[in-house]
Amino acid sequence: MSNKRWVLIIDDEENMRHMLSSVLGRLGYTVQAAENGQAGLEALQQQDFDVVLCDIRMPEMDGMEFLRRANDKGITATIIMMSAFGSMDTALAAIRLGAYDYISKPFKPDEIELTLRKAEEREKLRQDNKALRQELATLAGECSFGKMVGRSKPMQEVFALATKVAPHSTTVLVTGESGTGKELIAQGIHALSGRKGRFVPVNCGGLPENLIESELFGYKKGAFTGADRDRQGLFPAADKGTLFLDEIGELPIALQVKLLRVLQEEEVQPIGAAVPQKIDVRIIAATARDLAREVEKGSFRQDLYYRLNVVHIHVPPLRERVGDIPMLSEFFLKRYIHRLNSPVQSIAPAALSLLVQYAWPGNVRELENAIERAVVVADKNVVLPENLPAVFGIHRQDRRLDDVLGTFSIKQAQRIMERSLITRALEATGGNKSRAAGLLEISYPSLLSKIKEFADPDE
Repeated sequence: MSNKRWVLIIDDEENMRHMLSSVLGRLGYTVQAAENGQAGLEALQQQDFDVVLCDIRMPEMDGMEFLRRANDKGITATIIMMSAFGSMDTALAAIRLGAYDYISKPFKPDEIELTLRKAEEREKLRQDNKALRQELATLAGECSFGKMVGRSKPMQEVFALATKVAPHSTTVLVTGESGTGKELIAQGIHALSGRKGRFVPVNCGGLPENLIESELFGYKKGAFTGADRDRQGLFPAADKGTLFLDEIGELPIALQVKLLRVLQEEEVQPIGAAVPQKIDVRIIAATARDLAREVEKGSFRQDLYYRLNVVHIHVPPLRERVGDIPMLSEFFLKRYIHRLNSPVQSIAPAALSLLVQYAWPGNVRELENAIERAVVVADKNVVLPENLPAVFGIHRQDRRLDDVLGTFSIKQAQRIMERSLITRALEATGGNKSRAAGLLEISYPSLLSKIKEFADPDE
């Protein structure tokens, strides 16, 4: 659609059509008129309109029937109903059928202007949301690696290096703080590697020291007390695939020697086996430790460190890629809306601001947990600051009503509650009054009136 703003007027009264055409023309709109609902539908099939002003009482096809037909045809224009005989029931019925707003005749030109400005704001929001969804869909493709998303420069560099190394059998060392997504990087590399075997993860710090060797390399029946059958180790299980050694810095020195031999000889010897067996395993190791420092301290073998650190990928902490937080928050929000079948639709700007400012010692894992909790506890269809964990300093306390309000007066309490709810709604929508009115379930003019009332210093 061009930059022109097109309005369709549907009214059986010629004087009304002429008056509205004149007023809207002066406001810069391009206007077309129709004398009944059928003529209006025909006009909509020939031209795209931004807004439709439609009378309710008309011959041949009235406004309510026009609304039904417009819905059936998938017309997306913002429709505003007009009537000199309307009631609240009529207005509600029209809105239920898809009308955006309702205005009673007779009306002043500035009332029409205000209504159209609201309609324009609504259409802009709709278009912005559509563009945002398209942008997020594009970003999800362009700014992702496996199950990870990120558009910051540090993460784009991580994704580029991981993509480059994936097709080769080169050993990779992934470093980064806990919760940054090191295993997801390893999974992404395996997925792009073309290797036909499995991705086998093992947490080296989670295995008892006396069982690590048998878990990694396997054992033969009778090799030790309790070995009543052959057991395949994790290395053979990952043959033709990828073995992910998480927390490699926790591996005891004695096992480091044996791991080095496996990497050099490309073979393993299960406990109790007479001869070793050849394996084809791609190794990706990960650690939150500084292995170079561990080498200096003598707790990690230098030769193994160099053998693992052929390609080094460092995943930066979340606090160093703050620009990814809005995208990650939206990513996790959609995930848990779907998983929990939640009515939540968005994150309030005030809540998102807190997420961006937080230091995230637990990194992406902590952010995901925070979003999941917020979706669970949210009472509205938007995540508010008080829905975030207590560490953000936002609390909703269970206090007696008179302690909260500071009064027994119903009249004063109502004003206090209204002011508070309006403030929260405006914070939740980033100051967007139309959306705030929707959250408050009141009309836009009512909200403007109350804002003016509460802003009055003499009130």
